[in-house]
Amino acid sequence: METIIKVIGTVIVCIGLCFLIRPEIMRATTRFFSKGSRLYLAAMMRFALAIVFIMGARHCGRVWIIVMFGLIFLLSGLLIFMLGLQKVKGIFRWYMEQPKFISRVAAGIVLVVGLIIVYAA
Repeated sequence: METIIKVIGTVIVCIGLCFLIRPEIMRATTRFFSKGSRLYLAAMMRFALAIVFIMGARHCGRVWIIVMFGLIFLLSGLLIFMLGLQKVKGIFRWYMEQPKFISRVAAGIVLVVGLIIVYAA
């Protein structure tokens, strides 16, 4: 399980780097998930990550960090269902109107989260 969590963290680091270098990729991803009911796919992916993190945390070096990220993934998946598609799509529309600097800040956060996951696993 520790290896799976490290791989997930490494993938998150790679995604953060891609988004940092080319913020238009992050915007394209946002556009992709804002079409139709694809946000539910994002919620399900977050639930899957939450299960992996919470179940695998006991095998990691920093258990509480991995559990914390598992809970964050769980809550963020629930939030999509609680807010509903229209409100989340509204948040996406607001994000798309922001300057590239904001996208780079968000990408930096994704990168740091991935690094923390790799470190904690």
